[in-house]
Amino acid sequence: MKRLLGTLTIALSLISFSSFANGEEVSPRTIKSFNQSFKNATEVKWTVTDNYSKAEFALNGQYVSAFYDEDGKMIALTRNISSLQLPIALQAELKRNYDCYWISNVFEVANEEGTSYYITLETADEQLTLKSNSDSWNTFKKQRKS
Repeated sequence: MKRLLGTLTIALSLISFSSFANGEEVSPRTIKSFNQSFKNATEVKWTVTDNYSKAEFALNGQYVSAFYDEDGKMIALTRNISSLQLPIALQAELKRNYDCYWISNVFEVANEEGTSYYITLETADEQLTLKSNSDSWNTFKKQRKS
């Protein structure tokens, strides 16, 4: 009986710790939605802002971030990927038009509008972030290095 009580106390403590992030509480609706969508998630870390809650976690050997609105609805899912995981048309355009850059970051964003990709390219003087639209890249952000 003491063992059961001790185990229950530890379990409840862990649940309450996982429900808080940055001193703010993650809503129960968000936690429920997350748990329904990602039953096998591990290493879950929450961040809460005024506009959304963000869960960063490991799933099937990769790190993923899920963003939720105030009502617990998932608004976006992101993950870092390799440039080799980009669609072939996007890879080809990179090779054709951005061959003088090196790739410093690539990530995928999935939301209700579909899946898009962001890539950060660099030279010694410039950093360029591109966003995909179906089969081509558009400049999202461009800045000079100092």
